Amino acid sequence: MELANQPRLAKNKAKNLKSLLTAATCSLLGTTVPANGQSQAEENQWQFDTALMYYGESDRVTAVEGIIAATKEFDDEEFLSLKLTIDSLTGASANGAVAQPYVQTFARPSGKGTFAVPSGETPLDDTFKDTRLQVNASWTRPLTTDYTISTGLHASKEYDYLSLGLNASLTRDFNKKNTTVAIGFAAFYDEIEPEGGIPNPLAILPNPQTTAFDDSHRIGSSDNKTTIDVLLGVTQVINRRAIMQLNYSFSMVDGYLTDPFKIVSSVDELGVTQHQIYEKRPDSRQKHSVFWQTKYHFTSTVVDFSYRYLWDDWEINSHTFDVRYRIPLGTGYIEPHLRYYMQEAAEFYRPFINQDDVSPSYVSADYRVGEMNAYTLGFKYGMPLKNGQELSFRIEYYQQDPENPGYELPGVLQEVDLFESVEALIAQISYSF
Repeated sequence: MELANQPRLAKNKAKNLKSLLTAATCSLLGTTVPANGQSQAEENQWQFDTALMYYGESDRVTAVEGIIAATKEFDDEEFLSLKLTIDSLTGASANGAVAQPYVQTFARPSGKGTFAVPSGETPLDDTFKDTRLQVNASWTRPLTTDYTISTGLHASKEYDYLSLGLNASLTRDFNKKNTTVAIGFAAFYDEIEPEGGIPNPLAILPNPQTTAFDDSHRIGSSDNKTTIDVLLGVTQVINRRAIMQLNYSFSMVDGYLTDPFKIVSSVDELGVTQHQIYEKRPDSRQKHSVFWQTKYHFTSTVVDFSYRYLWDDWEINSHTFDVRYRIPLGTGYIEPHLRYYMQEAAEFYRPFINQDDVSPSYVSADYRVGEMNAYTLGFKYGMPLKNGQELSFRIEYYQQDPENPGYELPGVLQEVDLFESVEALIAQISYSF
C-alpha cells in the first residue's frame, strides 16, 4: 500500500497515512489490515492485490513468487483479509565449507550422491530446490469507537518444512484519532524434516564416496521450534503532512535452530581442509528490535524513511536504513528506493575451525549469521487506473558483501575468496483492482 499523489493532505488523507503505518505494525506480526482508500472507493466489494516477483542471484539461487491478496469490508467496518503465496526456489546455495586450491568432493545433504567443486571456488550445493505454499487470513473489527482488534492465522508448507501460526493485535485511538497505540502477539510452530534426517551436530562428515549415512551421523528424522513474538507500537499524526511510527518488538525462539544443510571446514596450519563437521547453533534465541518510520508529504512528492535496530543474545546487532521517495510523473509516479543493511557476526560464527583447536560448543560458517553489509537500489513505476485500480513495476539491484570479522587466514586460504559477494536482480509486477 502506498501514499497517493495529492497536492496537499486533507484530514482523510492523514487517516489513510495512519492506516499505512498501522499496516507496517501488523506486518511485523504476520497480520494484515485493509487498504483504507480502496474500501472507501468501493464499499462492501472485494479488493484484490496481486504480484509476481522474480529474484535471481548470480550463479546461485533463483526464486519466482506469486501473491494474491483479497480484502472484503462487511458492515460496521469489519474486514476479512486473505492472502495466498506460492513460490519456487532453485539453484545453488553455499554449504559453509571453505574454497580450496584443488577440486573438492562433498556428499549431498541427504547422503545420496556426491558433487564436485572446482579449484578456488566457493562450495555450492546445486541441488537446492523447493516449492512453498503459504496461506494467511485475518479478521479486523472495531470493539468500540476507539478500540480495534485483529486476529489471524498462518500456514506454510514446503517439501521438508511446515509452519503454523496465529496472531492477534489490539489498537487504541487517542487525541481525536491522531494517536494510536498498538499491542500485538504472535505464536508459531515450525517443523523441519530434511531429506536424510537431522545430522548429528559437530560430527565429522562421512566419506563422500559413501552412498548412505549410518546412524552415527543422524539423530532423528525431524525436529521443531516454537516462536513467540510481542510488539508494542505508537503511531502519531504530527500535522497535515507528516506521520510517525515507533515500534518495539521482542521475539523468543526455542527448539531446533541449526541449519541441517550447513557444514564447517576444519583446516590445518597451512589452511588445507582435513575434514568437515556439521554446524551447531544454540537451541534458543531472544531478539529485540526498535523500528522508527516517518512519512512526509511535500507539495506533490512523498518521502518515506525508516530505521530498524536489532540486537539478540547471539550477539548479532544490525542496522537497517530504508528510504523511498515518490515523485509524480505524468499520469503515474516513480518511486526510487534505497536500502542499506549492516550486521555484526554471531558470537559462534567462524568461517572455519583449526583442527588443533578445542571443539567449540557452537559453530556456524553460514555467512547469513556472519558480519556483512548489504544494499538495495532500484525504483518502482506505478500507473493509477480507473476505479481505484493500479498497475506497477519494480526493479532493484541487491548486493550482499560478507566481511571477515577478524580471523587470520592461514596458508592457502589467503589465495581464495572466503567472503564472496552475492549479487541479485529483483523484478516485480503488481496489479491492484
